[in-house]
Amino acid sequence: MNGTMADRRQILGRSPLRLYVAAAALIVSAITATLIWLGPLPPHLVVMSTGAPGSDYDVLAARYRDMLKRSGVELRLLPSGGGVENLRRLNDPKSGVSVSFAQGGLTTEGQSPNLASLGTMFFEPFWFFSRVEAGPRLEGLRGKPLSIGPEGSGTRALTQQIMTLNHIPPDFAEFRALSDQQAGEALLSGQIDAATLVTSWDSLVVRQLLASSDVSVVGFQRPDAYVALNPYLTKLRLPAGVGNMATNRPPVDVDLVAPKVSLIVRRDLHPAIQYLLLEAAAEIHSSPDIFQQFGRFPAAERGDLPLSEHAQQFYKAGIPFLQHHLPFWLAVFASRLLVVLIPLIALVYPVLSLAPQLYLWYVRRRIHRLYGELRLIEHELESRGGAATSDLLAQLQQWDARAKQLRIPVEFVPAVYSLRMHIALTRNQLARRTSPPD
Repeated sequence: MNGTMADRRQILGRSPLRLYVAAAALIVSAITATLIWLGPLPPHLVVMSTGAPGSDYDVLAARYRDMLKRSGVELRLLPSGGGVENLRRLNDPKSGVSVSFAQGGLTTEGQSPNLASLGTMFFEPFWFFSRVEAGPRLEGLRGKPLSIGPEGSGTRALTQQIMTLNHIPPDFAEFRALSDQQAGEALLSGQIDAATLVTSWDSLVVRQLLASSDVSVVGFQRPDAYVALNPYLTKLRLPAGVGNMATNRPPVDVDLVAPKVSLIVRRDLHPAIQYLLLEAAAEIHSSPDIFQQFGRFPAAERGDLPLSEHAQQFYKAGIPFLQHHLPFWLAVFASRLLVVLIPLIALVYPVLSLAPQLYLWYVRRRIHRLYGELRLIEHELESRGGAATSDLLAQLQQWDARAKQLRIPVEFVPAVYSLRMHIALTRNQLARRTSPPD
């Protein structure tokens, strides 16, 4: 009896173990395969190409850096000449640059197939400041020093496009390659006579030039024509007196044209980092100014490049639930875990539910197999008549030992006892035939 009770405890503890070990191995394999399919975790370091020191891009990039740092991601800033150089770096996978600003009109989807936009972020008006009366077709500036921005800058690119539209030759003036800050200082000090800038209203140099009585902002006489010919441009109106109310600078309303600046990323930038950038953009660029109402930017607008699929989701539904409510890295881990577990549970739950039934079927099959073998012995015994049966007795003893070693649930113990009883009866019958007569 003690032996039987010990066997029962062992049966209850070990009988389903192999099935559950197999299920656990299946789960681990599925998780590993899914994690490999999901790809690597987000990088801890992201490189952003900015602009000249002190420029809009440089100042804004520093704010992005501070915000991403709160999530444990380092945003390394790499100064550049401006939007043109930013795009050149983004298109070069060897540069290491994954994100940057660029104004509209500098590239196309065909030229930058590996890039995508996270949306438009702000207006960047084209400013034309002059110390002299420019006159029709800018004749007053012919041959004079004029800054049109450094190589690689969006200022130079847009200035050249506008010059081409107006058939202004490359030798029209003494063109200088000055940054916004350098151009502003040179213009205020009289070292140059005019300068073009492509920068936001918030730029310090723009505020200084608008307030100055020595410098005038030159408006576009045909802004609608420029917008019609260049769809990436938007017509803006600068109100009179906005630069300096006391001196009424500028003295009249001025029409401007402006490209929109997009935040551009490489398509292979990790989705979680894209959401971090979009979250920062929503905080940084939503404030109003004289050209935009509160919440105008960031906007789900296609510029030169199509919106990233993650940006499209962001503008529809916002930040993913987990990333909104959990610390960044915990949210990343939890989201990956859910991607693995949800389909895995759907797959494994039915298997685990069927496991007990499968095990019971397996036990029945083992018992029935022994019964089948016992019947074969009985048939063999009948066919031999009085012939020697010592080999059958040896086989029967082996099967009896196998029956004793069966590890089965408690409900099958009576079946095993019945089997062993039949084995004992058959063994006794064989023993009588094998024993010599008295």
